[in-house]
Amino acid sequence: MHILDNPVWAALGGPHRRFAERVGDAARYQTDVAPFITVAPGAGPAVWADVAALAGAGEVVTITGTAPAPPEHWEVVMEAGGVQLLDVSLDARPDPEAVELTAADVPEILDLVERTQPGPYRRRTIELGTYLGIRRDGRLIALAGERLHPPGWTEISAVCTDAAHRGQGLATRLVRAVAHGIRARGEHPFLHAAATNTNAIRLYESIGFELRRRTTFRAVRVPSLVGGPT
Repeated sequence: MHILDNPVWAALGGPHRRFAERVGDAARYQTDVAPFITVAPGAGPAVWADVAALAGAGEVVTITGTAPAPPEHWEVVMEAGGVQLLDVSLDARPDPEAVELTAADVPEILDLVERTQPGPYRRRTIELGTYLGIRRDGRLIALAGERLHPPGWTEISAVCTDAAHRGQGLATRLVRAVAHGIRARGEHPFLHAAATNTNAIRLYESIGFELRRRTTFRAVRVPSLVGGPT
């Protein structure tokens, strides 16, 4: 199995260990950092008891990686296709207009994410890596940064631009700048996108990313008749 087949598990067992919560063969990020739960590679159907104990009865959890199919009595709340893309020929370079964002910028980040919907972003997501932004007239109008961090790899995530400023290449510039920082550490950039987001996929492929694998984003509800976290 390639390390990127289950990047959440690899990250939580490696560079992001400090953000991990674990029960048996199930692990997740602290809930104010990221919403992802995953299970150990090769785990069998019994691992869903660990997921239930970790998440708690009635909770909706986002399962990533190589988890087996959920038990029949678990409600599948959402299931959607995705793609995983690797940097193979990106012209990574710093951007003179990009600024590194800090915890003080989180309210603005959350506002931009809410308006543009690039994917989940929580109050402490900024702790996962470097996030860069572009401001105009003091206002944050574009964003990209680092999320999952399996050993040797870093995911570029939260790529978004305010609707009034699209078409100027800001997202591409920030992706190049974030990738430059990743490569400077001797690591490899990768990213995920919804399979339905064909415009974004075409853009990423045009600037040097290549499809590695197709994935499934799945959210399931833990049944109410299970025990809570241990």
